[in-house]
Amino acid sequence: MKTIINERQLQLMVKRMAHQIVENNPFVQDIQVIGIQPRGVLLSNRLVRELELLYGTPVMHGQIDITFYRDDIRREIKLPNETHISFSVENKRVLLVDDVLYTGRTLRSALDALIDFGRPAKVELCVLIDRQFNREIPIQPDFTGKTIDTIFSQDVKVHWEETDGRDEVILMDEKS
Repeated sequence: MKTIINERQLQLMVKRMAHQIVENNPFVQDIQVIGIQPRGVLLSNRLVRELELLYGTPVMHGQIDITFYRDDIRREIKLPNETHISFSVENKRVLLVDDVLYTGRTLRSALDALIDFGRPAKVELCVLIDRQFNREIPIQPDFTGKTIDTIFSQDVKVHWEETDGRDEVILMDEKS
């Protein structure tokens, strides 16, 4: 087990990503932030706080559960989480947020789930960690905290203060 991002670095990454999002989306009324349950919501909550400071006004945000859109639902039973999107995504710029981009399957499922709420004008992807060489589906992030090279036997875990008692990103070997 190796810490690859400490608490201070994680805080700076979130701030940097928020600045990049504002740079690409200068008008707050055009953007809606949706965190992917469960761990993408933790990142999206932090991003929304930073975005609201930068925009100086509230940012529309929600959370989406992809449990029943996953292609591996038959292999393992997962309990669904809450979806809360109290606005229309029709013709809006939606920023999907997740903690780690690995194979791309989670994001594909999130796109399927999102379409049930309308047809966005544009969907952008924001991830804290991009495991770039492990993609099974051609999905690339628009905003990334850090890109890391891993092999399939390694796992990346993001620990959040809210759920894990600390902020850090660790790289674990399968044996750990």
